[in-house]
Amino acid sequence: MSERIFNFSAGPGVLPEEVLKQVQQDVLNIFDSGIGILEHSHRGKAYDRVLAETLEDGKKVCNLPDTHKMLFVQGGASSQCFMVPANYLPDGRTADYYKTGKWAMDSIAEAKLYGTVNVCYDGEPGRFKRLPESMSEVKYSDNPAYVHFTSNNTIMGTQWKEEPEIPSGAFLVSDASSDIFSQPIDLSKYGLLYAGAQKNLGPAGTVMVIVREDVLDKQCRELPTMLRYTTHAENESRYNTPPTFGIYLVGQVFKWILRQGGLEAMQKHNKEKAKLIYDAIDASGFYTGHAEKHCRSLMNITFTLSTPELEKKFIKEAEANGLDGMKGHRSVGGARASIYNAMPRAGCEALAQFMQEFERTNG
Repeated sequence: MSERIFNFSAGPGVLPEEVLKQVQQDVLNIFDSGIGILEHSHRGKAYDRVLAETLEDGKKVCNLPDTHKMLFVQGGASSQCFMVPANYLPDGRTADYYKTGKWAMDSIAEAKLYGTVNVCYDGEPGRFKRLPESMSEVKYSDNPAYVHFTSNNTIMGTQWKEEPEIPSGAFLVSDASSDIFSQPIDLSKYGLLYAGAQKNLGPAGTVMVIVREDVLDKQCRELPTMLRYTTHAENESRYNTPPTFGIYLVGQVFKWILRQGGLEAMQKHNKEKAKLIYDAIDASGFYTGHAEKHCRSLMNITFTLSTPELEKKFIKEAEANGLDGMKGHRSVGGARASIYNAMPRAGCEALAQFMQEFERTNG
């Protein structure tokens, strides 16, 4: 029996056990080379193979269009908050941002350093409980260079069910860090998509960027070499020494997703897991979900209890029952269950059962 407990942390998040077992082997000796993945040169044959397989499998996972490139960069998704406007927000145009939570607010703040930002939808007055239900709630600027949205809001527990419509002449940008490859995605709709790896793809510090080739040509100002997307595209994501272990581990997760049946299977798995916990919330007057039902996340389930004291007791007892990382973000409070791709159904079953028992003994 596994000695691991269920990790509901929002990030770094749970990874597939079979991937971690492969890592144990490859850290010591990968491809029978006698050297572990952490030690191989980023210019050597072993890493050539790692990178080639990662890109090949990543393209299979998401059915990457020929018009797009998959890159790997460093600095977390926070680095993309400024890299996107630095490269693509020219003088005389605006960038339109959906303000739907903390990470969207961070992106807006960084973009303002480079040009004019229009908040086309502001969810803050409603405490970020909801996303727009129709485009009538959205007010675009006259000439946006791009439109940016955060596909899943880790802290608030909201998730877009489909991409927003955007004005002609703009391209769509997404921070997809916390729901990347949790369901099928049509990447032809995106000019640029980025995702920190530490929730659904791999370890912290590695970022996957998917960018349309014509967007690469839109760089609007001179920038330091490492801040140009063209640098990473032209140098196979290794202009300098890349996060070789992180990219290797992302590649192992891609292989795992393919073995599970791809993104359609991931979506089915994630819907079934989330339903277990949402049903426990909805069947109760004891727990109150934060997000409105039309935009509930399949990745981060947020809810509160009647008092802060009861919430502390819930989190403490959950941990004692092998359900770790349940504390909600300080801006929302309560509890949060992050159930990324690698969270097994058994973990969600265990949490739902614990919630029912905790309500019975404390309600």
